[in-house]
Amino acid sequence: MTEPSILVGGTGHLLGPAPHTVEHLAAYRSRGGNRTGPTPDELLDLVEEAELLGRGGAAFPLALKLRSVRERPGPRVVVANGAEGEPGSVKDRHLMRARPYLVLDGLRRACEVIGADRGYLYVADPVAAERLRAALAVAPPPVPIVVVEAVSTYVAGEESAAVRFLDGGPALPTAKPPRVFERGVGGAPTLVANVETLAHLALLAAGRSAAGDLLVTVAGAGQPPLLAEVPLGTPLRELFSRPRAVSGALVGGMFGGLLDEKVLDLPLIPQAYAAAGGALGCGAIWLLGPEDCPVTVAADAVGYLAAESARQCGICVSGTRGLADALTALATGADPGAGAERLANLARWSAGLPGRGACGLLDAAARVAGSLLRLHGALAEQHTERPCPACLAHPPAAGARLLVPPTEPYFPQGAP
Repeated sequence: MTEPSILVGGTGHLLGPAPHTVEHLAAYRSRGGNRTGPTPDELLDLVEEAELLGRGGAAFPLALKLRSVRERPGPRVVVANGAEGEPGSVKDRHLMRARPYLVLDGLRRACEVIGADRGYLYVADPVAAERLRAALAVAPPPVPIVVVEAVSTYVAGEESAAVRFLDGGPALPTAKPPRVFERGVGGAPTLVANVETLAHLALLAAGRSAAGDLLVTVAGAGQPPLLAEVPLGTPLRELFSRPRAVSGALVGGMFGGLLDEKVLDLPLIPQAYAAAGGALGCGAIWLLGPEDCPVTVAADAVGYLAAESARQCGICVSGTRGLADALTALATGADPGAGAERLANLARWSAGLPGRGACGLLDAAARVAGSLLRLHGALAEQHTERPCPACLAHPPAAGARLLVPPTEPYFPQGAP
């Protein structure tokens, strides 16, 4: 992946004044980090007043999540979720690499608010893990914190998968109940919070709220990857210096489905994307240009999800594979005589599969397929009648064309 460019908007508190460099402890403290106070009760009040929503994808109110663990008998645990398995997202990776003290401060604050006796940094990026360990060595927190390197898979970031891995098992989701806030790491009530969410918590404690901002990663349609901090409600169009020809977008990484060209003017808030039939999720957006066929993009996305299935739930294995095969056949023009049946199956499966797996992967695959039929039903029917030149030129490749986070180091360089 090409190194992302960075756009600092809103308050700029999340990305900081020098986002291309690694922040050192003295610089972090000079901006109010690691200060004494507020008290745990005061900080919880600040979170409620800010109406801070989680930035991991579900947009769940952080104050409610904190209270749900805090009110349970101890010992308690906090897990900073930096697995970031959603293709296209680099925001958490960047915060951990560039601002490790901000992330660690947020984890420490979460431990204080819920009365946790230990914390974990669950990280899939080796460079981020190295920088977090270096920062811990420079400024050991009052609560024991351990960096644990996770596997880099789509499902590894699901909160029960993280807990299972920390307990010595595979990074695979578990059945619910119990939820992790009831019984998590080692059987203790556990708060699993996204890295960006914890960064917001640290900023609130430092008196530098960025609760009205979010981080988004945008690529596709000839757009070099862009990591941007923007005020909530900003339309995508304002992120570009020049107007771009965009025919739609795959939103929320693989989770939010397809939206049409109106996505450029949708305000970047979870409610607006939900009302449009999608999901903002973690803020990863892949733009479709005029040369991109939505059928191939959908087949690409669902093919990737099928390959990433945890293979624990029979309905997920068969469901994602069935969706992927049908979409791939549609894109490649295979067996055109079965086109009508194929479209009927896609409609039935996309409506009936959500909610039947142990995690959200099956839901994501069904949402992508359903959004294709809802927005581009006529186009899908045309694919059953004649070959599509765009699909033939760029056939589905199980997500290979979509933005997948890099494994090699990119910005910023240096050590904390």
